[in-house]
Amino acid sequence: MAQGRSIIMIQVQPGASQNRVASFTDDVWHLKIAAPPTRGKANRELVKFLSDILETARSNITIEKGQTSRNKVIAIRGLTPAEVNAQLLKHQGHSA
Repeated sequence: MAQGRSIIMIQVQPGASQNRVASFTDDVWHLKIAAPPTRGKANRELVKFLSDILETARSNITIEKGQTSRNKVIAIRGLTPAEVNAQLLKHQGHSA
């Protein structure tokens, strides 16, 4: 794994039927998250989902901006932007 960190833009749709990477448009990843947007549940589920997809520890993923918004800026430690995008692209359209 590479050192450093990557920044990605994510738009979250909470309350979906299942977690999945929906699409990538205009430099924004669109993710559907099964958890409801109450008391941070969707944010916790988002971090867990990204951790699983990116095969990295949850502690390496932080929500830099957008704690209470659907639009979020996510920082990932230890992966290059190319590695992050490749993993998300690989999982696009699949549910987890």
